[in-house]
Amino acid sequence: MSGTTMPSRGGNVYARGMPTQALTLSLPNGETVSGLWQSPADPAVVMVLAHGAGAGMTHRHMAATADGLEALGVATLRYQFPYMEKGGKRPDTPSVAQAAVRAAAEEGLRRAGDLPLFAGGRSFGARMTSQAQAKGELAGVRGLVFFAFPLHASGKPGTERADHLQDVAVPMLFLQGTKDTLAELDLLKPVVAGLGARATLILADDADHSFHVPARTGRKDPEVLAELLARAVTWMRAV
Repeated sequence: MSGTTMPSRGGNVYARGMPTQALTLSLPNGETVSGLWQSPADPAVVMVLAHGAGAGMTHRHMAATADGLEALGVATLRYQFPYMEKGGKRPDTPSVAQAAVRAAAEEGLRRAGDLPLFAGGRSFGARMTSQAQAKGELAGVRGLVFFAFPLHASGKPGTERADHLQDVAVPMLFLQGTKDTLAELDLLKPVVAGLGARATLILADDADHSFHVPARTGRKDPEVLAELLARAVTWMRAV
């Protein structure tokens, strides 16, 4: 792995932390993918964060998540899946994506040192992280955090995508919008309940798969995300 520093937010260094650091992750097949390390000056937790299917690690939602976590004392390692690194639109096969998850988790563990390490991501990234953990424990990872776990395709309700979660032994946190068309609540709630004490579900009222809420609610998207992040950090500290 190699790394160089780069300014955050258009050239401004975060008041609480360090400049965001660009890095490179090496995969078992010889390919490499890019990553971003973002940390407050004195982090209490480290999280490895995977992007969703349609947008990479620099998307504004990913950046806002990393910014919010940094303000709450959490360092993040964002990274690209190989298809996104190449500018492709079709997501990688599970085996390729899981290899990227594992490489990122290994780098996250190296950087975490004695700090607690968590892994997760948005949508596709959440599912690839959980699949990787189910197939073989991610070393040092104490729990998984899912931002909008994609339980099923839109308009095609089902729970098959959650079958592998039974093989995940570490605690899991599901952050979901109540209007998420990729995770109907009447299906998601029984799935989470079936995982027992390992799983916790936190809901954002009226939020969709991107945690967007209608104007009629009187709430703004950044407020919704901030609340979810605060509760996620509380959960991670408790774990």
